Amino acid sequence: MPEGQQPRICPFCEATCGLLVETRGTKVERVRGDPQDVFSGGFMCPKGTALADLHEDPDRLRAPLLRRDGRHQEVSWDEAFEAVERGLSPILEADGPDALGIYLGNPNVHNASLGLYGPALLRGFRSRNRFSASTLDQFPKQVAAGLMFGTSLSVAVPDIDRCQFLLVLGANPVVSNGSLFTVPDFRGRLRALQGRGGKLVVVDPRRSETAALADRHLSIRPGTDGLLLAALAHHLLAEDLAKPGRLRDLGSGEGALEAALEGFSPDAVATVCGIPANRIRELAGELAHSESAAVYGRIGTTTTEFGTTTSWLVDVLNYLTGNLDRPGGAMFPRAAAFSPNTRGPEGRGAGIRLHRRRSRVRAAPEVFGEFPAACLAEEIETPGTGRIRALLTLAGNPALSAPNGARLSRAMASLDFMVSVDIYLNETTRHADVILPGGSPLEQCHFDSAFPNFAIRNQVRYSPPVFPAPEGSLPEWKILLRLLGVLQGQGPHADVGAMDDAVIGIQVQASIDGAGSPLQGRSAQEILAALAPRVGPERLIDFALRSGPYGDHFGGRPDGLSLDELVAHPHGIDLGALEPRLPELLRTPSGKIELAPPLLLEDLERMRALLSGPAEEGLLLVGRRHLRSNNSWMHNLPRLASGRSRCTLQVNPQDAKPLGLGDGEAAKLRSRVGEVRVEVEITTDIRPGVVCLPHGWGHDAAGSRLAVAQARPGVNSNRLSDDDSIEAISGTAILNGIPVELEPLTLDEA
Repeated sequence: MPEGQQPRICPFCEATCGLLVETRGTKVERVRGDPQDVFSGGFMCPKGTALADLHEDPDRLRAPLLRRDGRHQEVSWDEAFEAVERGLSPILEADGPDALGIYLGNPNVHNASLGLYGPALLRGFRSRNRFSASTLDQFPKQVAAGLMFGTSLSVAVPDIDRCQFLLVLGANPVVSNGSLFTVPDFRGRLRALQGRGGKLVVVDPRRSETAALADRHLSIRPGTDGLLLAALAHHLLAEDLAKPGRLRDLGSGEGALEAALEGFSPDAVATVCGIPANRIRELAGELAHSESAAVYGRIGTTTTEFGTTTSWLVDVLNYLTGNLDRPGGAMFPRAAAFSPNTRGPEGRGAGIRLHRRRSRVRAAPEVFGEFPAACLAEEIETPGTGRIRALLTLAGNPALSAPNGARLSRAMASLDFMVSVDIYLNETTRHADVILPGGSPLEQCHFDSAFPNFAIRNQVRYSPPVFPAPEGSLPEWKILLRLLGVLQGQGPHADVGAMDDAVIGIQVQASIDGAGSPLQGRSAQEILAALAPRVGPERLIDFALRSGPYGDHFGGRPDGLSLDELVAHPHGIDLGALEPRLPELLRTPSGKIELAPPLLLEDLERMRALLSGPAEEGLLLVGRRHLRSNNSWMHNLPRLASGRSRCTLQVNPQDAKPLGLGDGEAAKLRSRVGEVRVEVEITTDIRPGVVCLPHGWGHDAAGSRLAVAQARPGVNSNRLSDDDSIEAISGTAILNGIPVELEPLTLDEA
């Protein structure tokens, strides 16, 4: 590589594009796509250029902050951790570990330190009051995948580069570059699909950027995607169009599935969905007869009342059409590291366990060790044994991202103590007594542990730091271990090195003891010696690679992967196109694809009530994202925040005209839990009866320090989302299809 030019994986979204960071000294001169990257091949979206803005952002915290007399002041690391101990220890001693709530935000999965050491913190300190952004996003898909295939990361993704017919529901991959579908340059890959004679059909109440490029756009009533999918499956079975192919003998429960779908015919669902029955039958026929096809649903399907059941029906359709686990259909990546479906005996496992306990106040279900984020405020506010008195947030901003954000902000202000690990003083961390900031992404290594599980091609990449960490800074993995030391009673000056040794030691021993492990029976001392002298995330990454499906197995397969091998390939290593993985991938107790999990059949029966028609007429609110602002913290980066206002309420002319609303005018939008003032954007791109407002805005909170974002604060859509409304199986907040009322401003308000 030329001097001053370094490859780097973009940490801003799930596409994980390869970048080239051009530097002069300690300054970023330019960021562009890496043409040699084995995955993205030079593509990058506008977010990548803003990596320089984040690195140089004057609002990004460089030292810990301690709140004194209502103001946050910089202190040393030792002062900060001593304050954490003073604040938390009396609470934990008096009320036990459940008095501390822990919230993990979306950026955790984009940061190697947080992604790899967050689980160590959670294992080492066992509070039952755990929450994350996952119950505001993707848990329904992970629950459905776990019930069907045995692990939460066994998510089938469209093999878009070989697909001939792609059905997309509630997703906008032109903007997101995929989500639970890691696909750089979706637009270019779509052009290739259409160029070879393939088709894209998009189901969405909004003519999104993806729908605008589709061969067909079907405008659906929000929250009814599950009905449409059930009707498609019903038609395939009723008309003898279901042809699972080689998976027929591997599927369990097809008879129960067919019986449960009785009554969900295209004619029965058409009026409720808003899609004509003949269109539904036509769509089913195209899925059945296409050379290859895939169905993909995302956040518009998961953050609804029947999100888990809808997510299950996506893969039911992939199975029934014979497109599950075949080239051009919906396939399962084989990640090089950190994947539960490459560990243990192949083809059978323990499966997943759900609802092992219930939350204290409303008895909401536990899922994957977490309670719904929508329950956090009530668990802080409600007196009694087990009340959350203190809160630890890790790279999260639930004041903007969680339902009924105004209530949650009030609840956080009432806490006895709060600690945040975050690079910003924002709408959430302004409530913290101590803020512990990590460094710039360019000052630490990067390895994606989650997204290769959803990638359209098997590949593996690693990025070393671009710049050395500034003197006096502390990487997030050490921050988390020092926090764990406080929580375990070791004090604010615990031996981080010894704790790190314990983290890797536990993982090595588990692999040595694990059935089906390539390291079974080996010596722990031998493995640990081979990992030296690395420490921290690099040691965990090296171990995961070497013990993984492509690894060198510490001498057992000399030509296999290791971190040294990745360092020698700065643009990554291509591991090939997706290949069929069933039955090897399965980790269900039966060793079968579970087509009819009882929990989902029960929910399908509950969904049947929708067939009687909408409960009431009125406007429904849905969300949207923009290419430049898929997370709230990106609004403080000048290159992404510039340009026209993007925080507008999209309204169909049929809904605006009776209210006398004109384009660009202000109006009031009200739900059961809140009211906001919005700028109206009149457009035929949104279905009549539906309005659309982006999420992640609302940077008008006193006490935060986000100069760019506060100059154009926008509106917090989650002041309207109802924290009483969660999806029954996964506990996910219902953020799409919210009943709202729209009114023009009065003369006094205008």
